[in-house]
Amino acid sequence: MPGTVAEDLEIIDAGRGGGTGTPAGGDDDGGSSGPLRPVPRRAYFTALQLGLAAIVMFFMALASSYIVRRGLGLDWQRTPLPPVLWFNTVVLLASSVTIIVARRKLEGGEREAFRSWWWVTTGLGLLFLAGQIIAWRELAASGMLLATNPSSSFFYVLTAAHGLHLAGGIFSLFYVTLRNWKRSRISQSTAAELTSIYWHFMDGLWIFLFVLLTLGR
Repeated sequence: MPGTVAEDLEIIDAGRGGGTGTPAGGDDDGGSSGPLRPVPRRAYFTALQLGLAAIVMFFMALASSYIVRRGLGLDWQRTPLPPVLWFNTVVLLASSVTIIVARRKLEGGEREAFRSWWWVTTGLGLLFLAGQIIAWRELAASGMLLATNPSSSFFYVLTAAHGLHLAGGIFSLFYVTLRNWKRSRISQSTAAELTSIYWHFMDGLWIFLFVLLTLGR
């Protein structure tokens, strides 16, 4: 399964994405300093773009399979969507708003406000995952299990795959908050920007999947 932005950050941060040896600080916010030479920002954004491209191809393959399989055979049964999915969608949209506010606070030098809004975003992400688990439990309680029919199988696979990638985004949110930036090749503001891009991508991906599951039942 494609990697997440957190994994890309860890790979480059470990030294595989840049040189070593000369003392230098961070790249743009004064939050990174120490004996490690900072990696150019473009390297991180290139890694992120490649990761997002891989995720797009992965989910497009799943979506194409979903559409093609729906048109084959008579064993396709309508899968009722748990109402909690609407709540989950609102929660995820709200988290995209709070992460924008958090980044603006960081850019303005309001670090305490940044941390507060960043934690709100993290909490909303965890709430979304909890809501998805509730949706799976409700669907299972109604008799729709993974192997019940192709429609229910695709529902579990699509939502679980998105949930796993979103969990990677939540890991990145924790990374930005808890990382010791004094000994890092990347500054906190750059990491926050990368995580924000990934988070908005996960939000948009969920909207696409939700529409697909709603119209393709």
